[in-house]
Amino acid sequence: MGDSLGIDMRITQTPIQGLLVVEPEIYGDDRGFFYESFNADKFAAEGLPVVFAQDSHSRSAKGVLRGLHFQLPPKAMGKLVRCAVGKIWDVAVDLRKASPTYLQHFAIDLTAENKKMLWLPPGFAHGFYALEDCEVLYKCTHTYDKLGDGNVAYHDPVFSISWPIEGEPVLSIRDAAAPKFSDLDLPF
Repeated sequence: MGDSLGIDMRITQTPIQGLLVVEPEIYGDDRGFFYESFNADKFAAEGLPVVFAQDSHSRSAKGVLRGLHFQLPPKAMGKLVRCAVGKIWDVAVDLRKASPTYLQHFAIDLTAENKKMLWLPPGFAHGFYALEDCEVLYKCTHTYDKLGDGNVAYHDPVFSISWPIEGEPVLSIRDAAAPKFSDLDLPF
């Protein structure tokens, strides 16, 4: 870690349109490491949002499954998600009806070690399974809106998600009672 770093980050398109993996360049030595988890200039150069309205932080024990969650318009939010502690299996589901990848999902291991991040544009459902005790950080393009808060069953067969679950996942009451996709009429 020097005093003048040529910081870089690689932004890669996933098979789902608009869903991106962000990999920061990590600088480390015997003191530790340094990396940029967000850079407005680099995001703007990729046509991504550079203004975030809310940062959120969650902690989960191994075996917890959170999701699948989304925010409805007018506060449908984009999210930049990273795992600062531990390891998660992170999932994004495309709920945008006009998208060529409608109802498809993408999953990736986000870990404190690999420092990868996932950019989800508005119109995606998001969830993760804690492979280890973890802390997850989210940069969101809108503030949380309780009235626009939505969720859908993580195990709905329409998504064909093969979660790497060991035993029974630990779910919130809300997530355990999440509706099936066929019961929703979403405006995305």
